[in-house]
Amino acid sequence: MAVDRRSFTIGLMFALTAACNAGSQGKAVAPTGGWWPFYRQRFLLPEGRIVDTGNHGISHSEGQGYAMVLAANAGDREAFDLMAGWTERTLGRSDMALHSWRYDPASANPVSDPNNATDGDILIAWALGLAARRWGDSRYAARGQAIRAAVRGHCVAQRYGRAALIPGLVGFDSPQALTLNPSYYVWPALDQFLEDDGKAVWGPVIADGAALIRLSRFGPDHLPTDWVDLTARDAVAPARDRPPRFGFDALRVALYAAMANRAALAAPIGAFWRARLAAGKPIPAWIDVVTAEEAPYPLSSGGAAIVARLLGTQAPAQLADDYYSASLQMLAAG
Repeated sequence: MAVDRRSFTIGLMFALTAACNAGSQGKAVAPTGGWWPFYRQRFLLPEGRIVDTGNHGISHSEGQGYAMVLAANAGDREAFDLMAGWTERTLGRSDMALHSWRYDPASANPVSDPNNATDGDILIAWALGLAARRWGDSRYAARGQAIRAAVRGHCVAQRYGRAALIPGLVGFDSPQALTLNPSYYVWPALDQFLEDDGKAVWGPVIADGAALIRLSRFGPDHLPTDWVDLTARDAVAPARDRPPRFGFDALRVALYAAMANRAALAAPIGAFWRARLAAGKPIPAWIDVVTAEEAPYPLSSGGAAIVARLLGTQAPAQLADDYYSASLQMLAAG
């Protein structure tokens, strides 16, 4: 589901521009022992809820998934158990092994929208698979398998000769188009799913997803937009009802491609970023692929970390105070 990313501290963003200057080479590494203890302290509540500090303290399946992946990679079983329990207990749907996408502690009904966010479910299933491997926990293996099956059964639309990953159960499929989010293709997770369930299950989703991302290259810089409309097998355009921006969502196309050794999928993004740095210009947080309008502020530290991962430039040395930015930093540093 769409989450507003525009509430980052703009002053912090400008301060971070130096992390992406053209002369900075060599990938920065996290402190000894990694950033996980700082991330846990800043964003994890005792009950197992990850707080989105940029969106009024809400929580969502995406955030739970990110943090569960990070905890599994850090070997923090205590934190993982807390988050896995809260996520299933609070966001888990009773009718299928998917999760409601949003929890708002300020609402009388904190989980008022039953719709899922497919990337959140993918991240959670990925994390459960990592945990099952790391700790030999059959409960996590079984829950991960159930979520994978639910995603494959309910969140993959067969349209226009494609097996397309839709962003949620409701609201993205109309007679005119499928509305897709290219950044919901979490390649490291999908590669794990392929290993777990086989090519017959995930092969078409992976092949068509890669094809759709290659088609989702718009404007003079050939950049993906946060949301796209699929109207025929090879007809993809910026979504009609959303700003045609390469922005806070679409930059994850580069992150997941780099994490899964699919750098070619992000080649136009890398070329755009490299050209900006070579010209001594800050990389904008978003750019309109139709009008070329740019955000009046540069990338967050999370975005800068993705640039560093893709191009080999210097990454920010400090973990961001914003949940989303910090999550991207840690994934990019891994």
